[in-house]
Amino acid sequence: MESIWTTSADMPEFPALEEEIHTDVLIIGGGLCGILCAYFLQQAGVDYCLLEKNRICSGITRNTTAKITAQHGLIYGELMQKEGIGAARLYLKANLMAVEAYRRLCSRIACDLEEKNAYVYARADRSLLEWEMAALERIGGRAKFVERVKLPFRTEGAVCFPRQLQFHPLKFAGRLAEGLHIYEQSGVRSMTEHLALTEKGAVRAEKIIVATHFPFINTRGSYYMKLYQERAYVTAWKNAPDVDGMYVDAAASGLSFRNQKKILLVGGGSHRTGKTVSKSRRPRGLAAGAAVRPGRGEWGLTRLKLEAASCLPRAEFVGAWAAQDCMSLDKMPYIGRYSGSTPDLYVGCGYNKWGMTSAMVSAMILSDLVQEKDNEFADLFTPGRNMIKPQLAANALEAVKGILRPVPGKRCSHMGCVLKWNPEEKAWECPCHGSRFGREGRLLDNPARTGLRGSL
Repeated sequence: MESIWTTSADMPEFPALEEEIHTDVLIIGGGLCGILCAYFLQQAGVDYCLLEKNRICSGITRNTTAKITAQHGLIYGELMQKEGIGAARLYLKANLMAVEAYRRLCSRIACDLEEKNAYVYARADRSLLEWEMAALERIGGRAKFVERVKLPFRTEGAVCFPRQLQFHPLKFAGRLAEGLHIYEQSGVRSMTEHLALTEKGAVRAEKIIVATHFPFINTRGSYYMKLYQERAYVTAWKNAPDVDGMYVDAAASGLSFRNQKKILLVGGGSHRTGKTVSKSRRPRGLAAGAAVRPGRGEWGLTRLKLEAASCLPRAEFVGAWAAQDCMSLDKMPYIGRYSGSTPDLYVGCGYNKWGMTSAMVSAMILSDLVQEKDNEFADLFTPGRNMIKPQLAANALEAVKGILRPVPGKRCSHMGCVLKWNPEEKAWECPCHGSRFGREGRLLDNPARTGLRGSL
């Protein structure tokens, strides 16, 4: 499953690291966050380099829906309730700054940039939207409530953020990466706080930024407890309506929409990696007479294609792909020092399906921190914040079940959890932490660092 981004962008190539070098700042991970960190450090005149294990943007960045918006579902009402008005206001400010940073950078890069309104809609419970609007009004958010939106079904209205952005992520990242100090095909095999070893080289650095989607160092920071991963899917349709905006459902099981030129992208079908979607209720929006395959569960792409086809009876399905998202305990990213005991090691992760603005916020904070500059958002996003959240218990339970499960089967090379076969994507998946492997054991997604041994 290839995204429409990968088939319509030429990415620059970079050499592999084949020597030992010294630098002030090492960045590990060549996704959007890593590239933005490198760009900001180069603009500041800081000595740095970036290591990518494959090709830049070959992981999650190439599979995004590429919505650049400070509207992250119904985050502001929840933040205000749980963390207070100050936290909600800072979160909004950080993400609005991220949107404007993209606007400035994209103004000189041909990357299909379009200004669009962003919407959170509801199909059943209008009170959720009213709750979010009340929170936004208290923190100064320039949102508005709209009664009607250009979607192919009835809604109870939507919360609208005006003047947000959408773009082609690989055209943007590829152009931004030109001229940066990057090594590809240079995965880190082992490391300490100041030294990273690759297959043919080594980097000694004063400070290190880990921008690898899911942090891979288990002995610090407890990220294997603070994060879990979800698969989500995107389907592409031609002869579909122009929805003139970017949309997400207030319900987690709902659909997202955006147009990319003449193609309509419909996203959804989220499920914890290594799990199936529950069949306990009919998918939202599925016509009453539509056929649903019997069974205990189904994988998310099947669910999404059924639901999208029901909404778009005249459209033609032309493709699909999947993304993987790291979900934090409190729906905010972890950005800052990797742990309290590693003062020169930093991390950006846990973007909760909002990777575009979160990558930019991470890069702005991390590029300041490694230069020992103050950043007004650092305390809000610090990875050292309180871990005692309901999701922590759920993550721990999944890990214990996966590791101690007394059944034969393939086990993850990360922490030994029993893997589950995903027949749609032809991959072995770990329900504990989200590592994924191809049919023959090749590593597809971290936090595992090696493939599976033996024939599968």
